[in-house]
Amino acid sequence: MTATQHAARTEEETRALAEQAGRDLEDASPLEILRWAAETFGGRFCVTSSMEDAVVAHLASRAFPGVDVVFLDTGYHFPETLGTADAVGAVMDVNLITLTPRQSVAEQDAEYGPKLHDRDPDLCCALRKVKPLEEGLTGYDAWATGLRRDESPTRANTPVVGWDEKRRKVKIAPIARWTQQDVDAYIAEHGVLTNPLLEDGYPSIGCAPCTRRVAEGEDARAGRWAGRAKTECGLHG
Repeated sequence: MTATQHAARTEEETRALAEQAGRDLEDASPLEILRWAAETFGGRFCVTSSMEDAVVAHLASRAFPGVDVVFLDTGYHFPETLGTADAVGAVMDVNLITLTPRQSVAEQDAEYGPKLHDRDPDLCCALRKVKPLEEGLTGYDAWATGLRRDESPTRANTPVVGWDEKRRKVKIAPIARWTQQDVDAYIAEHGVLTNPLLEDGYPSIGCAPCTRRVAEGEDARAGRWAGRAKTECGLHG
């Protein structure tokens, strides 16, 4: 099916398609899920990556060579994260697309005051992550993420294919059923690029001001917005 044919579907039909695929593909491999996405949506499908690792980008490049990989450069990333993004674009069969917020960090500081991330992290995430992604996904009907059910209680019910109510698009989580051990095994088998910070005490990597190292025995996401009730940036709920 071509992207043009897909574009002719109504929103109701697309939502039903996603919900049915979520049921049909629950036990499918990540590659099978991504091949379904490529066949169903063609060029109107993309992968998003935080550049913590490039597992989903690598999987997607095998299922759909030349696939668009969307990276959000918030202006607050660790240098290692930016380096990982550059490397993914250079060595993988993908089309790396970098999104940036409407305002630079300096412009945001001028309007809202410095270190907005300390005073109102939800607003900072909205300005530098949620809104840019919303605008960047305008030309797509479906997007894939690296969400896994074992990452946190808020992600425990993540469908492999579902409906993104916020953006009115199909949302695909091809490795939702994988564990960290599965991810590590895939990285080792295929020599997949990973962010060097993963080996430096950062099992979950976000923006530098809001991410700290995790102590032994802590939850993998304990270093994100440490000391706050906040657990998600808003991209995924």
